[in-house]
Amino acid sequence: MQHRKLGKSGLEVSVIGLGANNFGGRIDYGQSDSVISQAIDVGINLIDTSNSYGNTLSEEYIGRSLEGRRESMVIATKVSSRMNDGPNQAGNSRKHIMDQVEKSLRRLRTDYIDLYQIHWWDPATPIDETLRALDDLTAQGKIRYFGCSNFNSWQVCESVWTSRDLSLRSFISVQPHYSLLERSIETDLIPFCDRYGMGILPYFPLANGFLTGKYRKGAAPPDGTRLQSDDRGLFSDRNFEILEQLISFCDERGKNIIDLAFAWLLFRENVSSVIAGATKPDQVITNGQAGDWDLTPEEYKIVAGILQ
Repeated sequence: MQHRKLGKSGLEVSVIGLGANNFGGRIDYGQSDSVISQAIDVGINLIDTSNSYGNTLSEEYIGRSLEGRRESMVIATKVSSRMNDGPNQAGNSRKHIMDQVEKSLRRLRTDYIDLYQIHWWDPATPIDETLRALDDLTAQGKIRYFGCSNFNSWQVCESVWTSRDLSLRSFISVQPHYSLLERSIETDLIPFCDRYGMGILPYFPLANGFLTGKYRKGAAPPDGTRLQSDDRGLFSDRNFEILEQLISFCDERGKNIIDLAFAWLLFRENVSSVIAGATKPDQVITNGQAGDWDLTPEEYKIVAGILQ
């Protein structure tokens, strides 16, 4: 497994990360533990979760599973989502962040979080309040680094420049929706990250499973698959046309579409790690192997042409 620096920081993360959004929801503790163990076995050291995943169970399962082997892992979690009814139970206020980080630490059974991410932009809280809280938590040693998720480019820019203006520590990473079929961040966000050295952690790299090759034009979706009841707008003629061309591209090189989905994202140097969820150990193995394909510039251009 290859590793890259996360943005301009000194933190090294595996180029494939394990997304834990299924823990406590689609899979129970035993299954989650098997997935985590397999991830460690294939060399994945980054596990990404949120205080809200699985109604807090995702963090609990991770903490329980990593007892005795926590030091080898980079734990990334998030804060912002609503955790209860009433005031101060959501958002990016100092109070909510300070309350929630303590709960996350307890659930994760650790005394520090490697990467603490703001899950969503909060228009009701001044960004300087959020950044001061994160800076204080870093100084206290409760978090090592912090980043953001689902921010628009202007929101990332305002955050970075607020940190500079106030001489505070800053976001080192951003976690956006990014895949072969979802490329909107290429217009503004990626150029900003290039200029300011922010690491990118794409999620949904397989487009909710569409880029696994399970779905083919004119065929019924396989039973039990994620897109069986709701295709999320992915089952368009254009997307199926792109999929067929990408599969042909992979077949010519003895690869598969999953390999390409990861390799294409990792062609960009500031994509530090691609976050991929899994519900079974064999999915972790497949994802981990996908990180071994280094696209050539010519191959990247061919794929870019298919996506036009």
